[in-house]
Amino acid sequence: MPYIPLNENLPGITGLLDYRLDTALPIRQLTQILLRGESTLTEGERELIATVVSHGNECQFCTAAHTAAANAYLPDPSVAEQVKTDIATAAVSEKMKALLTIAKAVGRNGRLVTPEMVQTARNQGATDRELHDTVLIAALFSFYNRYVDGLATVTPDDPAFYDRLGGILQKKGYLPSEDRYAGLVQ
Repeated sequence: MPYIPLNENLPGITGLLDYRLDTALPIRQLTQILLRGESTLTEGERELIATVVSHGNECQFCTAAHTAAANAYLPDPSVAEQVKTDIATAAVSEKMKALLTIAKAVGRNGRLVTPEMVQTARNQGATDRELHDTVLIAALFSFYNRYVDGLATVTPDDPAFYDRLGGILQKKGYLPSEDRYAGLVQ
């Protein structure tokens, strides 16, 4: 049961963004830039960063939502599960393994990122922009995870809900749109 009154048809972050539209807009804009804007990382790779951080923070809603969004972009839906289980053996590039390791550390505490982690990522071809964006995505999703769980938002159990949400995130991105979540309620 959420700690504040939220639209019961909008679980997780969706209800929180609906609750305060004035704060939701800049949050959505930043998320759109980072996850859908110009980048040398694919949308699927950026969704994997959100997935790894949310999983590390034990945020069930965000983990399920961004696993589904990653699955919508990646040709192999098992990859998101792999990175949650063991980044080192996941079927992603060595560069992504290094960036996901940094993201996971940031999710716990930014000071856990070491010069060695950064050097490993650079050795695997990560650019300064990719390092920056990985840390910023990880920090943003740590914020989201605490926002969702700190207000005890509703977390649906139905995997089909998250598949629908992942499809919405893939098709519509993160900016507000008319009837944005119409496809969630079924």
